[in-house]
Amino acid sequence: MAVEELQSIIKRCQILGEQDFKEEDFGLFQLAGQRCIEEGHIDQLLEVIQNEKNKVIIKNMGWNLVGPVVRCLLRNDKEDDERKVYFLMLDLLVQLCNPKELLLGLLELIEEPSGKQISQIILLLLQPLQTVIQKLHNKAYSVGLALSTLWSQLSLLPVPYSKEQIQADDYGLCQCCKALIEFTKPFVEEVIDDKENSLEDENEKLKDELLKFCFKSLKCPLLMAQFLEQFEEAGNDPLKYFASEIIGFLSAIGHPFSKMIFNHGRKKRTWDYLEFEEEEDKQLADSMASLAYLVFVQGISVDQLPMVLSPLYLLQFNMGHIEVFLQRTEESVIPKGLDLLENGLLRIEDNSLLYQYLEIKSFLTVPQRKKSLAMLQLYINKLDSQGKYTLFRCLLNTSNHSGVEAFIIQNIKNQIDISLKGTHNNKWFIGPQLISLLDLVLFLPEGAETDLLQNSDRIMASLNLLRYLVIKDNENDNQTGLWTELGKIENNFLKPLHTGLNMSKAHYEAEIKNSQENSQVQKTKDLCSITVGGEDLPNMPPEMQLKVLHSALFTFDLIESVLARVEELIEIKTKSTSEENIGIK
Repeated sequence: MAVEELQSIIKRCQILGEQDFKEEDFGLFQLAGQRCIEEGHIDQLLEVIQNEKNKVIIKNMGWNLVGPVVRCLLRNDKEDDERKVYFLMLDLLVQLCNPKELLLGLLELIEEPSGKQISQIILLLLQPLQTVIQKLHNKAYSVGLALSTLWSQLSLLPVPYSKEQIQADDYGLCQCCKALIEFTKPFVEEVIDDKENSLEDENEKLKDELLKFCFKSLKCPLLMAQFLEQFEEAGNDPLKYFASEIIGFLSAIGHPFSKMIFNHGRKKRTWDYLEFEEEEDKQLADSMASLAYLVFVQGISVDQLPMVLSPLYLLQFNMGHIEVFLQRTEESVIPKGLDLLENGLLRIEDNSLLYQYLEIKSFLTVPQRKKSLAMLQLYINKLDSQGKYTLFRCLLNTSNHSGVEAFIIQNIKNQIDISLKGTHNNKWFIGPQLISLLDLVLFLPEGAETDLLQNSDRIMASLNLLRYLVIKDNENDNQTGLWTELGKIENNFLKPLHTGLNMSKAHYEAEIKNSQENSQVQKTKDLCSITVGGEDLPNMPPEMQLKVLHSALFTFDLIESVLARVEELIEIKTKSTSEENIGIK
């Protein structure tokens, strides 16, 4: 029956154009495909996917089948021949489906599991995820989102401490670390190799995302990881291999560890502009301390240090990192501080260290820096709940920087998450108080006329917050008050955003058409100018001009994709609640 239903839908859709597919078609296709999988008709479903006549259908609708296929592969009750079919099906869907939809779908699948299933799904989906991201023209956001999602899940896994635990790798952390290196390498190589072929700004954004990932990895799992002498060769220690590769990534993207750890603590640092979503200054210090330990105690890339540095200077430099280790309470971390101190002392001749050095406070504290997002995060973390709430309102009302506003919205999401988990009695980020704050987040400053490109960071953060609220808060519970205010959110945010996207895309598509029509005239000129949103962009070659315009269109498509997903989740939740209420009656 499921096969007949699927064939009926395919037959009807084959005669339609891509733009003529209806929402009903998507739902029926997904339902029939899932039933084919549940009833074991996988060979017939594979034939549908492989059929060249269904290429457009699979491109637009097939991504809905990835979840059911992945869940089957995660089960251990499948025969080898059957698993081969599922793997082939997954590979075909990754090749044929819309990559933007696939990216969000794969990341949602990675976010679902807990416990030992975290590593299983990561190991299964890393290669498909890499393939999908490689298809996207504007990679920085996608790479950053993927690495952040993967790291968030890996950070939930326990770090093995003994040789036996590392070799058993019950939770798969070691396997995932190794696979994650292979996942990240192509993007590191792209930063190195594609400088001439990529937009400089996009290349810098990709560097930033990779740098954030390296920082997070130094914090977790490497701060807690044990590097054991029982491993006869460094290559046999998976966590040490991971550490070596992360340090190699830093050098490859232009942030060699020697430059970074010696700059840490000075008034001006090269990474102050980065937005560490869940990092504060202390956590950044943890990453730097971890890096110092890996270099000086484990000897990873220690040969890259300048030979002119005196042992006394190195000890002075490492005192701040030693303090970071000794201030922590974990039994696995404190010994690292002692090892780092011992390493410094052994380099110094007896009786040569003056006691005055131990009285210099700057060695044991993180000095105050100039205004930066890292400093703002520290300030935020110090405030109580009401203080955070008041500060967020103030900044959302006064800030004119989309990136800063996105940073604040991410912080709001973090506080809501803490409140929903019930770890603190926090009235400021649930219920009426939260609704007042959401009024400042879930709206467009100029309605449909808002410059979506200039505000893209804020809009994406707002959509992701709304997506989180819809997923985490059920309509019957309504802890956040979201469902009571849904009509207002739709009128003030979702509907104007739809209109604004249509207007913006039409405008940029017209600019691309004009640029292409004028390309013959521009052939005799080295540079050309372009006006977007009433402002003249700097003169640039025609091909660069087109890249800028296409990059803007990609941003709008990405916003539109997330918007569609949010609306889909709202519809699913409201429909489910309605059905439950009917059932109760």
